[in-house]
Amino acid sequence: MTAREDILADLRNVADPSGGNIVDNGLLKAVTVEGGVVRFVLEIDPKQAETMQPVCDEAEARVRALPGVTKAVGMLTAHTAKAPPDLKPKPRPSETGPQRLPGVKHIIAVASGKGGVGKSTIAANLACALAAEGRRVGLLDADVYGPSQPRMMGVRGRPASPDGKTIVPLSNHGVTVMSMGLMTDDEQAVIWRGPMLMGALQQMMTLVQWGELDVLVIDLPPGTGDVQLTLAQKFVVDGAIIVSTPQDVALIDARKGIDMFRRMNIPILGMIENMSTHVCSNCGHEEHVFGHGGVVAEAKKLDVPLLAEVPLHLDIRTAGDGGAPVVVNQPDSPQAAAFIKVARELVGQGVA
Repeated sequence: MTAREDILADLRNVADPSGGNIVDNGLLKAVTVEGGVVRFVLEIDPKQAETMQPVCDEAEARVRALPGVTKAVGMLTAHTAKAPPDLKPKPRPSETGPQRLPGVKHIIAVASGKGGVGKSTIAANLACALAAEGRRVGLLDADVYGPSQPRMMGVRGRPASPDGKTIVPLSNHGVTVMSMGLMTDDEQAVIWRGPMLMGALQQMMTLVQWGELDVLVIDLPPGTGDVQLTLAQKFVVDGAIIVSTPQDVALIDARKGIDMFRRMNIPILGMIENMSTHVCSNCGHEEHVFGHGGVVAEAKKLDVPLLAEVPLHLDIRTAGDGGAPVVVNQPDSPQAAAFIKVARELVGQGVA
């Protein structure tokens, strides 16, 4: 393991454009060494951001070249005379229950009982469809362990933090996007226990500069765990959409998801049957790969609306993998029609 002293010694070779070096001039802050991963911050004048980025890049390259270092991550943050901010969420004595997120009119959670049912694809297309309807839309990828929205929404790069307190999200296709996937490498696993997950969700909700939004769509992780519980306890959620495939195994877990939201007094806006049917592009034969009508029957049984039946189609998959959801890539296609229908229904209901 590389010692902190060795890192500081090496970074004294990185020149500060104003003279001297970044270590002796006090620009280098918060150097941490965890195994082979080294992280540090350069605290600068915001006006020097463009000038200092190459300096930060050089510092990263130097640290990465040190023996025992597998990864180096440097960040620029604005100079402040105050103590570094404590990003841990603090309880507010005045809070008596879930709170509205300032500037955000509505929050819609997109959830599933189990993984692999296409929940993130639904969330991305729904967000883009709402934006196409003239809504000001944010999309929060709360699936910390398996974030996929950066890829689906075609956003890259690390969000900036000009003042060291708030985070500036990225945007594409008319949607403001935040994801833990933007803060980590694609190959880097997030190995966190429950309290860290809950803290991450609260930070992404409250420290991100969402601006004025008509609706914030939250792509939840599968299941009924810590993230869902924290969201319901801390923030007012206007409704949840449950995504499932027609097969019985998925529906068993979908029921649990609906029961969870009902216990937390969050309205169920409806269910979406994903991968409902497949039509062969060569011969036109329709095949129900995962069964047929399961979600339709379940929605009727549980007395919740069936919002849409989304087909299993290659274009939906390739559009998401390419960073432009099918609603953006092929807005007039039959594949996009289901998402647009749901978006219009939500706008009509006054929840988006």
